[in-house]
Amino acid sequence: MRSSTVWDLVVPLKPLRLAKSRLAGAAGDAVRPGLALAFAQDTVAAALACRAVRAVTVVTDDPVAGAELAGLGARIVPDTPAAGLNAALAHGAAAIRRDAPDAAVAALGADLPALRPAELAAVLDAAAAAGRAFLPDAAGIGTTLLAAAAGLALAPAFGGPSRARHRASGAREIRTPGVDSVRRDVDTAEDLAVALGLGVGPRTALAASAAGLAGLARGAKRRGAEGAERQSAEGA
Repeated sequence: MRSSTVWDLVVPLKPLRLAKSRLAGAAGDAVRPGLALAFAQDTVAAALACRAVRAVTVVTDDPVAGAELAGLGARIVPDTPAAGLNAALAHGAAAIRRDAPDAAVAALGADLPALRPAELAAVLDAAAAAGRAFLPDAAGIGTTLLAAAAGLALAPAFGGPSRARHRASGAREIRTPGVDSVRRDVDTAEDLAVALGLGVGPRTALAASAAGLAGLARGAKRRGAEGAERQSAEGA
């Protein structure tokens, strides 16, 4: 059901030189920062194009990322707590609500390069009906989005098995189907392969191509087809 609620998103981004370390096997230190920036750019651009989003606040101390994301229309807030992901998210949410005390606030990962505005809108509509809610990642272990309606604390608990922590905190799990792009965060080469298969934004597509990673999607599809053939043969 379409909601009239509009959301302010807070997106955390660590310094690019430190970002996406688990991609090191596929992308070296010279490539990873550019990929991390491209992921964030495509994430923010898609979020700003979403009908349910009023504004995007990015919490980062990286000057290059800050300039690029501000150019897309995001508000940049320095990570003054410098105390990790959840502190950055709480800081961003507080900055939003200092200006708009009744804002509905949602935390969104910066590594959703296949994000579709319509799918994000569907997730946020579901969150509006729930009050405080979260969306698990594609692996079913972590969280890609945590939302808190006006008057409710965000209380982020991201990192590792955050799905269980957010559920234990009283947040409702969003079960909206057909929102794969909002659940597909990218930490590993395998994640990037799946995201490329879904269809990533233009900056990620260009960065992946320049890094020689565009073929990851074909490899993932081939492995998926081989797995399906094995299952079919075993069931015959």
